[in-house]
Amino acid sequence: MGNTYKNTMNLPRTDFAMRANLPENEPKRLAKWEEEHIYERVLEKNKDGKPHILHDGPPYANGPIHIGHAFNKILKDFVNKSHAQRGFFTPYVPGWDCHGQPIEHMVEKTLGPDKMAKIDQPTLRRLCREWAEKYVDVQREGFKRLGVNADWEHPYLTFTPNYEAGNVEVFKQMYLDGSVYRGRKPIHWCKRCHTALAEAEIEYSDEESPSIFVRFKLDAMPGVFEAAGATGDAYVLIWTTTPWTLPANTAVSLAPDADYVMVAADGANMIFARELVEQVAEIAGWQSYELVRGEDGEPVALKGRELTGLTYTCPVRQDLKGTVIYGDHVTLDSGTGAVHTAPGHGQDDYLVALEFDVPLLMPVDDNGVLTDEAGPFAGLDVDEANPAIIEWLRERGTLVAEKKILHSYPHCWRCHEPVIFRATDQWFVSMDKNSLRERALNAIEGEVEWIPAWAKNRIGSMVADRPDWCISRQRSWGVPIPVFKCAKCGSTVATEETFDAVIDLFYKEGADAWFTREPSEYLPRGVKCETCGSSELVPEKDILDVWWESGVSHTSVLKHREGEGLRFPADMYLEGSDQHRGWFQSSLLTSMGAYGVPPYKSVMHCGFTVDEQGRKMSKSLGNGVDPAEVANTYGADVLRLWVASVDYSQDVSISDGILKQVSDAYRRFRNTFRFLLGSLDDFSDELIAKSWDDLEPIDRAMMAKTYALLGEVEAAYDACRFNAVYRAAYDFVNDLSSVYMDVAKDRLYSEAPDSPRRRAVQTVLMNILEVLVRILAPVLSFTADEVWEHYPEAMRGKPGRPSSVQLAGWPSRADFAPALPVDAQAEIDAFAPALEAREVVTKALEDARASKLINKSQEAAVVLAAPADQLAALEAFGADALAELFIVSGVDFAEGEGLSAAIRPADGEKCPRCWNFRALGGNPNHPDVCERCGDALDAIGFSEEG
Repeated sequence: MGNTYKNTMNLPRTDFAMRANLPENEPKRLAKWEEEHIYERVLEKNKDGKPHILHDGPPYANGPIHIGHAFNKILKDFVNKSHAQRGFFTPYVPGWDCHGQPIEHMVEKTLGPDKMAKIDQPTLRRLCREWAEKYVDVQREGFKRLGVNADWEHPYLTFTPNYEAGNVEVFKQMYLDGSVYRGRKPIHWCKRCHTALAEAEIEYSDEESPSIFVRFKLDAMPGVFEAAGATGDAYVLIWTTTPWTLPANTAVSLAPDADYVMVAADGANMIFARELVEQVAEIAGWQSYELVRGEDGEPVALKGRELTGLTYTCPVRQDLKGTVIYGDHVTLDSGTGAVHTAPGHGQDDYLVALEFDVPLLMPVDDNGVLTDEAGPFAGLDVDEANPAIIEWLRERGTLVAEKKILHSYPHCWRCHEPVIFRATDQWFVSMDKNSLRERALNAIEGEVEWIPAWAKNRIGSMVADRPDWCISRQRSWGVPIPVFKCAKCGSTVATEETFDAVIDLFYKEGADAWFTREPSEYLPRGVKCETCGSSELVPEKDILDVWWESGVSHTSVLKHREGEGLRFPADMYLEGSDQHRGWFQSSLLTSMGAYGVPPYKSVMHCGFTVDEQGRKMSKSLGNGVDPAEVANTYGADVLRLWVASVDYSQDVSISDGILKQVSDAYRRFRNTFRFLLGSLDDFSDELIAKSWDDLEPIDRAMMAKTYALLGEVEAAYDACRFNAVYRAAYDFVNDLSSVYMDVAKDRLYSEAPDSPRRRAVQTVLMNILEVLVRILAPVLSFTADEVWEHYPEAMRGKPGRPSSVQLAGWPSRADFAPALPVDAQAEIDAFAPALEAREVVTKALEDARASKLINKSQEAAVVLAAPADQLAALEAFGADALAELFIVSGVDFAEGEGLSAAIRPADGEKCPRCWNFRALGGNPNHPDVCERCGDALDAIGFSEEG
């Protein structure tokens, strides 16, 4: 009879599969979304909503996407979908950075040195474009596979004519304002890539360098030391870690307020910082040394500023004289406190040289080779020059000490080799002309929201300390600096009319025309050099820094595509934390420089992806995670759930082990949806409980918790705290599974199908499903849409129901049925004593099972004891309701000192239909089952006789 009764139960029925099979099914759903134009339909639905424009930072089009790309794009999709779900208008135009040295380098490698030597610039640019186009397509498909909604057919590409023209529009404004200038100053230079680099293109790695201490011979003994009895030659003892820059030496910098003394050691009188005497003596290995002292026996000491003006013979260019100066950049944490200064080889050196009118020498060419100006070292690469110069100094007796040090040193972001500082003629953005720095800092502080908030300090310090921005590059593949040079006198020719002509040329033909057309073909008649009157003009050969190019996307995309729903400024920029010195900053500086306002209202950053041990992912370690492989193994929704589960503002770990854990969490969500769908198979809107009073206390508490979840998740989405969305939803489904679903199964399965008590449970589950599927759609996009398609037929067939959950909108209080009371939280609070008692009973049941008193909880009866006031609150729920909550056969009450539960074997017999222990035969038509089951069998017309 048991099997017969099983067929009378209301067991869940759904064709929503337990096994997700995401790797196979997600691509089919992507094809469906594309066929249905889901991105466009979401925009159409929300076209009158408040705009929220997330502007895409362009990844570099050079290779397939990696896990960092996936992490970034999925976060952006969360932002867009969570806003779109709530009615915001969210056009999202993806972009790609398509210019620059890495692509040019790959084309060079493909061609080989022989073909590269013969190729013309237009052909090289064509090949670079084809390379970029190839990887734009590869990356686009990779991003689409992740379920990211975007205008994939109309992305922005930095090599398109419209975009290239935007570069000139911004350059024109900032040049005519005086913010862009050409100057000669030291910049990071990559001798392998043969180009200048901006600070954002520098990465730092440890490098071993020679640390040397060298005597520079002063032209005269300073009088104060001579008066103290010092005789013979005097030297200043300098320290440097770049011996190859000594041929460019023109000064020695001291700390202005530090004390400097003269030390007699190894037969020489050397001036350096008093604070460092012992440290230097140890490094130099001096067996004995003396400080020059005055009549009082104290060392004679002068402040650094008091030694200013002393002259010396330059150590390598001995036909030149150098000067002792001072600067705040000199520290006393290492060295001698006397810093060799070569203004052509360092920013601090350059600035202090300007202050003291010290000449700038540059005896190093584009290849990093010393020129004839370097005297005996001409023709040596800077790396070769280091040991040669050290040996040369040793032979002449001026080398006091040498040691190797490991220190953080700037490297090129492209070839990952050490760079050099080298003064060249370049184009710069002035940070202080027109108060650009000050205005940018004011915007950072008061006009932009930073997510997380502490990021404000990070970018603020970077902008406060950065030198002028070098924006010129000596390469072929990029947007040219849009100015001309007079062929006769070399003066720069750049006026409003020349800029407008170039803008028009680029709009029509793109930047390639710069390299194929003569200026006379597109410049207005009569354009001449203002200096000498010549009309023969030569186009500038340098191209713009790629950070400038991507930085002007606020113009080339946001402004140029306002007709497509974009707007300036954007509501949000979202990229990796490294972009505080990259795209966030270049966008801010160009926007403030051209328009006086920041290009974004808010900036959100994410950390880097690392392995389970926190190590950076690399080919050599073999610890990389391929997003395509993850999608093909676990499914994109599991990857999306991982992104939602982590604190994106920090570096985040990912590995196969972590993904397996996330996959377990995914199954919890999926199984919850499956239970909800199966339990609602015979439900429809007409069967919803009519009033709040039709619900039982546990039902009302669960409805209120669902409403609380909605508020908590909406607040988390507003704050872009996606891990809070994940945690709230995950905790909710855990609670739903372990309490409500566990308790409600008896009513769902055993009551008559149309029982008001059963319909009350279904009403709650319907509300939960309607909320849960919508709030998780931005994260579990594939699964939520699959759930939406598998709604029970009566619910699925409602008139006007959207075809996709992405069109369903955000649930509101008004959507709950029956209507929530004004104070929904009070329902949760009211049910709390019952849940507290349940925890006590659950523990007692576990103990009873362990002692073999019972096997299942239905075999138990509970005596619940509590103090009088607490007992009264529990009795108010009723013994039957608590027995159902505890999943036991009965509950008795007793007064006690504290809340406790005693377990005893249940009365009655096991009902073969519902398995509860109750008195059987209460319904004479069905004497073998409990009265409730007998009534249910009557309701469905069942007879044991067949």
